[in-house]
Amino acid sequence: MNIAQHIAFVDELCFRPFPAEHGPSDVGTSGPGYHVAVLESAADGDPATRAVTVDQFEKDRDAVYELLASRWGDTDPYNLQTVLLRTEREAIPRPWAELSAWAGVAHVWEVEGTGRWVAVAVADRDPSQDVRLLAVVTETDPP
Repeated sequence: MNIAQHIAFVDELCFRPFPAEHGPSDVGTSGPGYHVAVLESAADGDPATRAVTVDQFEKDRDAVYELLASRWGDTDPYNLQTVLLRTEREAIPRPWAELSAWAGVAHVWEVEGTGRWVAVAVADRDPSQDVRLLAVVTETDPP
């Protein structure tokens, strides 16, 4: 997928109905009040190749950010590390708890007129999992 396709996909998710149950979906995973879409994914056990993939996905995330920021406004990066730390002592709702386990930072917007939030992040925390560029669309406010 290219950046224009990522943007079109995020737009579509902003209006797609949420399923009644948590589980896999055609976009990645979905549940009541959220979609977690995998925009790009790459698997490689080699640390050097993984680092190159993370760098490329961060560039793609930033390119998506630039286009969405021109539409919805500039936002500061959202520190998911603090959300992850909070999961140890409080219940953080889906999909924010999962996103904080997968990624360190996200770009987040409230999409006016939809009642939804959009986050774009690179999931690279767990070296045993694929590196993924994610788009999250949810009705749940960021914690």
